[in-house]
Amino acid sequence: MSLSIFPQQPVDPLKDFIPVSLLVTEPSLLAVHPSLPVKSLKELIALAKGNPGKINYAGGHGTTMHLNTELLKMLAQVDFTQVPYAGGSAQAVVGTLTGESPMIMAPISPVLPHTKSGRLRALAVTLPQRVPTLPDLPTVAESLPGYSASVWYGVLVPAGTPPALVARLHEELVKVMQTPEIKSRLEGEGSIAGSNTPQQFGEIMRSDKVKWAKVLANSSAKPAY
Repeated sequence: MSLSIFPQQPVDPLKDFIPVSLLVTEPSLLAVHPSLPVKSLKELIALAKGNPGKINYAGGHGTTMHLNTELLKMLAQVDFTQVPYAGGSAQAVVGTLTGESPMIMAPISPVLPHTKSGRLRALAVTLPQRVPTLPDLPTVAESLPGYSASVWYGVLVPAGTPPALVARLHEELVKVMQTPEIKSRLEGEGSIAGSNTPQQFGEIMRSDKVKWAKVLANSSAKPAY
C-alpha cells in the first residue's frame, strides 16, 4: 500500500531494489458490532445499499483499515462513512466495541479476541483464500470476486547486488520460513508464513502498486502523517 499512498519517497522500491522473497502475509478481518443486523458480507452489502453512508467504519486516514474498506466500497459499489480514529488499530477497535463505528477491517490479531468473546461478529477475511487461524470463516472474495487485501513483509536488496548473492539469500530465507516453529508462531498471530521467488515477489509489488493507486484515485484516502 505504501508504494501508492506515499508516492514521493526518496527511493523507488521497484527500481532501486531487487526483490528477494516474500516472508509474511498479514490478512485483515472484517468484523461488525452485534448491533448491526448482519451475519454475512452479502447481508452487510445489502444493508449498505439500502442505507448509503449510514454505516460507520473505524479506521484512521491512510491506514490499512481505511484502504481495505475503500477497496470494498469500490468493488461492491456501496458507501460507508469513515470515522478516523487516531492511535492506530487500538482506538479503532475500541470504537467498534462501543458500537460508535460498528464495522472494522483490521489486522486479525487485535480483533480476533473480541470475535471469540462475542463482543464482535466476524464476517470475512481479506485474503483470496481462507486462513489457517479461521478455516471456517469465508473470504471477502467468496462474496465479492476480485477482492484481496493484506499487509505483507519481505526482503529486498539494493539494485546491483550480484545474482549469486540474491539466490543464496533467497535459499536461506526459504529454509527459515518453512520451519514449523516460524509457521506456528505466525499462524497464532493470524499471519501466514511463506516464501516465493524473487520474480513472484516483484510481481506482487507491482500489482499492489497499481491496485492501491486505483483505490486512492477513487477515494479521499490520504496518508496518516
